[in-house]
Amino acid sequence: MNLKLETWNLKPTDSMVTGTVFDIQRFCTHDGPGIRTVVFLKGCPLDCAWCHNPESKRPHAELFYNPQLCIGCGNCVSACPLGAHEVVNGVHEFDRAKCRLSLRCADTCYSGALEAVGRELSVEEVMAEVAKDRIFYEESGGGLTLSGGEPMAQFGFTRALLRSAKSAGIHTCMETCGFGPARRFREVVGLVDLFLWDIKDTDSERHRANTGAPLERILENLRLMDAAGGKTILRCPLIPEANLREEHLDAIAALYRSLANCAGIELLPYHPFGGSKHTKLGVSEAGASFTEPTEDQMSAAREYLLDRWGIDAGGDLGSCQGP
Repeated sequence: MNLKLETWNLKPTDSMVTGTVFDIQRFCTHDGPGIRTVVFLKGCPLDCAWCHNPESKRPHAELFYNPQLCIGCGNCVSACPLGAHEVVNGVHEFDRAKCRLSLRCADTCYSGALEAVGRELSVEEVMAEVAKDRIFYEESGGGLTLSGGEPMAQFGFTRALLRSAKSAGIHTCMETCGFGPARRFREVVGLVDLFLWDIKDTDSERHRANTGAPLERILENLRLMDAAGGKTILRCPLIPEANLREEHLDAIAALYRSLANCAGIELLPYHPFGGSKHTKLGVSEAGASFTEPTEDQMSAAREYLLDRWGIDAGGDLGSCQGP
């Protein structure tokens, strides 16, 4: 379906708002109901030790470098204004200390060894991409999901995207860590059909130690959204070395039972996807000590919630989690 943006009643002030996007994935089926387009935004107020999308943390554009893909063509040498790239005896040497992220090198890299992570896009540009799959949204009950990073870290852009999607009659989801000013969450509650609310841990000390942020504000915002009628699903990553224990599962269940508009719980296994991305970013991997839970451990956690609390928690629904 070729849907023109003019028919969406986009406000000019919204359509031209820009933000930093590091990926747009289409045909996702596990980030909200139906077939969805997931837009991943840069920037996050948390610093999770187990983060599998380290390229999402910083608000600005970054550069992936994979030396295994480099063919030594030298295009990046010519493109870089600061001499961050050299080819010496056919070997590419990259000095990140000199790099100021002009990203010209990535634009000229044929092999994909250099890749820009984060581009400034307008609401109009993002919505043009979202519009390509509108027919699938209508048939499946899908729509747009904002993820990251943390969408609320780019509040103006996120609000404008949500308004534009709602103006177009597109179902909206937002995956959020829940950390941020309460007033921002109050402002978007009517624009989000479903919040995918991350609960990293339910122990305050462990939460702060592993994410760098207090748990209390996240829970306060969750309860605020619930009282305002915001529909949520609790998304809970399980990490054996951090939170895979019965008291955490009990606290998740109690939290779910305390909410009037929570539609369910999804238990998600930690995946060590971030290792190669840390290497390509040139940063150390903080979560190297964490391991992936086994299928038996995940099954036991789900059975525990069902047997003790009568709650049927979802399975591994994190199939669309960034590039």
